[in-house]
Amino acid sequence: MDPSAPEIQLVVPSRIESLAVINAVAEEISNQLNFDEEARNAITISVVEAGTNAIEHGNGYDTEKPTEVVFRQENGALIILIRDRGAGFDLDELGDPLAQENMFAERGRGVYILRAFMDEVDFAFRAGQGTECRLVKYLPQKSLRTNE
Repeated sequence: MDPSAPEIQLVVPSRIESLAVINAVAEEISNQLNFDEEARNAITISVVEAGTNAIEHGNGYDTEKPTEVVFRQENGALIILIRDRGAGFDLDELGDPLAQENMFAERGRGVYILRAFMDEVDFAFRAGQGTECRLVKYLPQKSLRTNE
């Protein structure tokens, strides 16, 4: 990423209550970047889902392990990084959330939701430093014209 690009960085304790702050910031940023309602909803749902995963699965609700969320506008896109301090997970072990045996499972749809709602989704498993989820949503054309 371009280190000179302006960014907003949140560092919150790994508590479910922190999701309200993450959600509010995601809503405001997506609104300021002129995303339509459908895209704003996709962004906020995805950021809250990734934040929930970081808090619950990555950091295990350990308030000594912060959850970080970075919002950055770069190269015609909103880039959001969600970082935890957990051990990571194996993407290959997630299973297919649409498979018959998983249709009524209470868990296992988070990554599927992220990929359905965002333009790009990547994970970096940083040895000893946790997991970084990278979400990308391309800016609407009218935002690109006003930000050139």
